[in-house]
Amino acid sequence: MDDIALGLAFRRVRLRMNLRQLDVARRAHCSAATVSRLERGHIAAVTVATIRAVAAALDIRVEIMPRWRGGDLDRIVHGRHASMSEAVTRRLVAGGWIVVPELSFNHFGERGVIDLVAWHPIHRRLLIVELKTELVDINELLAVMDRRCRVAPIAVRDRGWLTTDVAAWVVLAESRTNRRRLAEFSAVLRAAFPEDGRSVQGWLRRPDRVQRALWILPDGHDRNLGRNPAPTKRVRLRAPNVGVTITS
Repeated sequence: MDDIALGLAFRRVRLRMNLRQLDVARRAHCSAATVSRLERGHIAAVTVATIRAVAAALDIRVEIMPRWRGGDLDRIVHGRHASMSEAVTRRLVAGGWIVVPELSFNHFGERGVIDLVAWHPIHRRLLIVELKTELVDINELLAVMDRRCRVAPIAVRDRGWLTTDVAAWVVLAESRTNRRRLAEFSAVLRAAFPEDGRSVQGWLRRPDRVQRALWILPDGHDRNLGRNPAPTKRVRLRAPNVGVTITS
């Protein structure tokens, strides 16, 4: 939707709601002149926060959709997460596991998507995997994993995977930031996930117990998967003929 069409939508909804521009301005805590500018399509002259406030006053939801002429933006944003999913899935399948990626659930108002759900048919073991390119909110991670461990056995019942014991992995992308965050909150994270990557491979072949592990996926997990799955934080340029590294 272009600027003119957005402004026209604001105007028509306002009229349908039988509101004056002043009424909308009071609800959005801005001036009537600002509402007028929006309705005339002068979107660039107004902040995003104000646009959202005016939209909320009219019960309109405004979504910002980035587009890039250079190629597939979605592939850039989600590519590293997808490469991690591919690498971990290969490990699981090689160990005899059945893997379901992106399993959605909706149980008594609890909704979400589990990155990977795996089932070992011999040991009848259920595993859920959370893939993180960045370790940001520790408390949220723990709450999410607790909820998914509770919901996962219900979400897979229709597949005949009947169990009450759920193993759980949190897999981090290799990066200095993730390692620093892991060290900073090691006591809390290891209390919830006491095992690390050293125990994963053996457990994959013989999952005869419930495992809770947090481990880092190495840079060289698979040459075919391309770049480091951790997101690029900085761009470094080398100054010509000087040999000085400039960081921006």
